[in-house]
Amino acid sequence: QVQLVESGGGLVQPGGSLRLSCAASGFTFSSGYGYWYRQAPGKPREWVALITSGGTTNYAGAVKGRFTISRDNAKNTVYLQMDSLKFDDTAVYHCNVVLNGNDYWGKGTLVNVSS
Repeated sequence: QVQLVESGGGLVQPGGSLRLSCAASGFTFSSGYGYWYRQAPGKPREWVALITSGGTTNYAGAVKGRFTISRDNAKNTVYLQMDSLKFDDTAVYHCNVVLNGNDYWGKGTLVNVSS
């Protein structure tokens, strides 16, 4: 069964850090692209970060310099390290993998930045 499962979300104070994980099962994504998106309450989903199969990364302007996307192909996992978190980072974070024309999505993990 093809599946993406995110984990690592939770409640964190402003300025804090979290590390999200996205574990893939049912397929090998080493040649695929990994993405993180987020959706805040009442807002449309927005792209956050991208990592190519070769390890090249790119970030949305709102998170550049604070978030780091990485991948471990041996573990079939994509990560999102989030530092210097702000109130505006509160959202459900979703993992997306695109591989051979197929588009896989996880159900998301909630990140709540609150004091």
